[in-house]
Amino acid sequence: MLPPLQDLYRIAPEIVLGAFGMLVMFLAPIIPKSRHGVLSAISLVGAALALAATRFTALYPGAAYSGLFRADAFSLFVHLIVIGVAFLAILGSTNYLKREDLDAGEFCALILFATAGMGVMAGAQELLTGFIGLEMSSIASYILASYRREAPKSNEAAMKYFLLGSFATAFFLYGIALVYGATGTTHLDLMGQAGAQTSATLLKMGLGLIFVGLAFKVAAAPFQLWTPDVYEGAPAPVTAMLSTGPKAAAFALALRILANVDAAGPLWFWALWAVAVMSMFAGNLGAIVQTNLKRMLAYSSIAHAGYILVALAAAAATDHPEAGIAAALFYLVSYALVKLGAFLIVAHLGGVGERNVEIEDFTGLARRQPAMAACLSLFLLSLLGLPVLAGFLGKFYVFNAALESNLIWLAILLALNSVIGAYYYLRVMVAMYMREPSKPIATEPVPWTLAVVLWITAAGTIYAGLFPTRIIGFAAKAAVNMR
Repeated sequence: MLPPLQDLYRIAPEIVLGAFGMLVMFLAPIIPKSRHGVLSAISLVGAALALAATRFTALYPGAAYSGLFRADAFSLFVHLIVIGVAFLAILGSTNYLKREDLDAGEFCALILFATAGMGVMAGAQELLTGFIGLEMSSIASYILASYRREAPKSNEAAMKYFLLGSFATAFFLYGIALVYGATGTTHLDLMGQAGAQTSATLLKMGLGLIFVGLAFKVAAAPFQLWTPDVYEGAPAPVTAMLSTGPKAAAFALALRILANVDAAGPLWFWALWAVAVMSMFAGNLGAIVQTNLKRMLAYSSIAHAGYILVALAAAAATDHPEAGIAAALFYLVSYALVKLGAFLIVAHLGGVGERNVEIEDFTGLARRQPAMAACLSLFLLSLLGLPVLAGFLGKFYVFNAALESNLIWLAILLALNSVIGAYYYLRVMVAMYMREPSKPIATEPVPWTLAVVLWITAAGTIYAGLFPTRIIGFAAKAAVNMR
């Protein structure tokens, strides 16, 4: 028996991503490696069509496949983030793959499959469905992390990511089992109706283990130890995707649980509070002492996970979590734009084998490549939280949500960490604009594909900072329609 047509419409982006991923894998052995740009182009068409297919998600909202998946404004918002990240990552990596002599077919197919998994996580209304999406995304990400097979650091990154990720998966799956034992269901919207049949202790243990699994995926302290090594060892375009798309999808699943499972908010609140503080300090203090730009940005990602967790804590602290959820969604947009752009700049400027990724290698960049220096400075200033840029409003909305939920100390610690973060962001800009290079570094012309990505991310960073009304309005609508 075929599923109703509306169900297919509601998962249309995943269908398109999966179909084009299989098409690219089928064509990869047939098309000569010298013409693998064709596979990148086909993958870009697939990602673009998946973005267009989100229109079906908007036109046909509701539950699909007996409540396993839900198409609503929230899932639409997250779909736009993760598919947009995939499109820009594929476009921005075309020259990198050619320079490093890497196969474009497998690379693009894995990104499409990973993105399909992220989409499943964004719309999951049932825990096992979320687990399947998490594994689709994770398995593809493990392979992508080791895509530079001849590089020892890349293989090391994949091994660490796989081993620690497997532990996190086990925590998540065991948590699902305990929640099912407590409530008799894995459907998020039915858990609150379990009533007297619910075993409170078993439910708390299950939700606690699920929290641990998701905290690993978003690189939150104390589960962040894998992040610097994996981000440094993985190919820079892969790092650009790992630091944005999977993190957005994992936060989306956490927000879905918070909004639908009544027991999750009171149980997770203090855990979110503590993990947010640890992540902010661990990320910012760790970034201060880094000399490698990729590792510095990796520690920065840990800190920004802490900022988003402040929004989740604000959502968990009140019976009306809409402000915290909307703040988290807006922050994910601003974060994805700047991290994607920053890591793709590092991929280009790092040279063959990514040998030039120390901060010292970026000295004098403003004289060698002023446009690249300007773009990187824009992204760093947004991460810092400079007014008129997207990062400032992202932090402002999170700060405001914390104050509305009466989390005064958490808001103060967020502001303090923003000041700490200014040091290492400005240090990179000082190197680019105020210091002479210690050694000659060859500069390659910027390929048009990367230029397009940087124009989009830079323009998006400025637009979201100057005209946030439409984005925050969409985020607020998504927050209201989650239940």
